[in-house]
Amino acid sequence: MTPAQVIVLAMPVFLVLIALEIAVDRARGSQTYRLNDALASMGLGVMSQLSALFTAFFTLGVYTLVFEHAALWRLPADSPALWLAALLAYDFLYYWNHRAGHRVALLWAAHAVHHQSEAYNLSTALRQPSSYFLFSPLFYLPLAVAGVPPLVFAVVGLVDLLYQFWVHTQQVGRLGGFDRWFCSPSNHRVHHAVNERYLDRNYGGILIVWDRLFGTYVAEDDAEPIVYGTRAPLRSFNPLWAHLQVYAGLAQDCWHSRSAADRLRVWWKPPGWRPADVAQRFPKPAFDLAQCRTYDPPLPRTTAALAVALFAVALGATSLLLWHAHRLAGPQVLVAALGLVGLLGAIGRLTQPRAGAAAEGAGGLDAAR
Repeated sequence: MTPAQVIVLAMPVFLVLIALEIAVDRARGSQTYRLNDALASMGLGVMSQLSALFTAFFTLGVYTLVFEHAALWRLPADSPALWLAALLAYDFLYYWNHRAGHRVALLWAAHAVHHQSEAYNLSTALRQPSSYFLFSPLFYLPLAVAGVPPLVFAVVGLVDLLYQFWVHTQQVGRLGGFDRWFCSPSNHRVHHAVNERYLDRNYGGILIVWDRLFGTYVAEDDAEPIVYGTRAPLRSFNPLWAHLQVYAGLAQDCWHSRSAADRLRVWWKPPGWRPADVAQRFPKPAFDLAQCRTYDPPLPRTTAALAVALFAVALGATSLLLWHAHRLAGPQVLVAALGLVGLLGAIGRLTQPRAGAAAEGAGGLDAAR
């Protein structure tokens, strides 16, 4: 069974859990779901799986190449102890991968996609970037050098990813001792916050112990409600712009800088860093939490029904493609994937307000990240 087929089998589980969360959300009146935002998040999840049809071979290929030529040992794939050790080691390396994704601008440009939603629910968990494959595999090569077989690496990586689905919810409160050791809904809510005290904290995938060891842990505090999203709001449901927004900002600062060294620093400094000459000529207002406004433009019922119907078509077609992709020729997969990306773009356009409505719903403050 291919990784893509595993995702297809997991899709109904994701949808059922999302439906249950929506039911609980309505019963409690907590209003953590907005249709346009949820469709955008799930659409980006679909897009990430479509891109994985072309990038997964790169991720696993690089790992396998290092394993074949640089492994110090060949560890046995039939050892339960190895699987457990590999999962712990993967989670440790994931912590550093995730932390770098928040502290290096080029990596943040990819990872920001996951944080752009101003809602926090199970659909947010599916909001995954399509461009992280370029650098992410590098963080896991120590496992290949240590002799962890590619199959074990692929499976424990999938387990680590799937675990993180359930922590994207506001319907589960604190869990006592569990919160001390594991990434939990409370701990991960902090991670998605733009509040100053919460910013760039709680990177752990399965274990939160890494954050406690390396000084990045902060507990959720009822006295300071969490505000979700990014400090440079996306204000769009266009899946392509979601991927390009941060890259475009970095490219603009790089282009305008008069210093060759700063043109390089733009990409490797922490998010929000700007060359002094660029910041002076093209200033941006400082982030102000008090001025954050949720982007929630009105969506007519007929438009909403059409968007849901089109997304159901896109989801069904994606499932078929993921299931049969390994039997199809590369050009066939590419044409089908591009068609589905186009359909997702059309759904985003459908749920995007026209200029007048956009101005009505576009509160918030543009900022550095």
